[in-house]
Amino acid sequence: MADSVYDFTCKTPKGEERALADFQGKVLLVVNTASKCGFTPQFKGLEDLYATYKDQGLEILGFPCNQFGKQDPGSNDEIMEFCQLNYGVSFPMFGKIEVNGDGADPLFKHLKHAAPGLLGSEGIKWNFTKFLVNSEGKVVRRYAPKDKPSDIAKDIDALLA
Repeated sequence: MADSVYDFTCKTPKGEERALADFQGKVLLVVNTASKCGFTPQFKGLEDLYATYKDQGLEILGFPCNQFGKQDPGSNDEIMEFCQLNYGVSFPMFGKIEVNGDGADPLFKHLKHAAPGLLGSEGIKWNFTKFLVNSEGKVVRRYAPKDKPSDIAKDIDALLA
């Protein structure tokens, strides 16, 4: 098991490998996203957080996922276009992944193990589950899909202080 999220690489929307070590020293909010979900408007809140905190050391990393209600069926290019046109997303987005099951991305296996959900469950229940990671690459908290990005600001403030 990896020590830090910085030990992982993930695919960009264009299929290129990107080392999460590129974000070393930053506070990260890692989110599994979807374009056709009731929580999709959270993209605006995530973008607001990013605008507020990016210069202080926050990076938000979005990972589209089609595992929940098939709510992100498009190609990576279609998803990126949707996010930019509808929500002005400027934080880094990655290629579509799976977060649960045998095909789960190794990063999400690590996140789920480091910050289990309710009653110790490691499974992700729905889109827009969020993981807060400190500047050393350690997962500090998991947030439910219903937790609004603005509700996470106080925890981000504490990690950036």
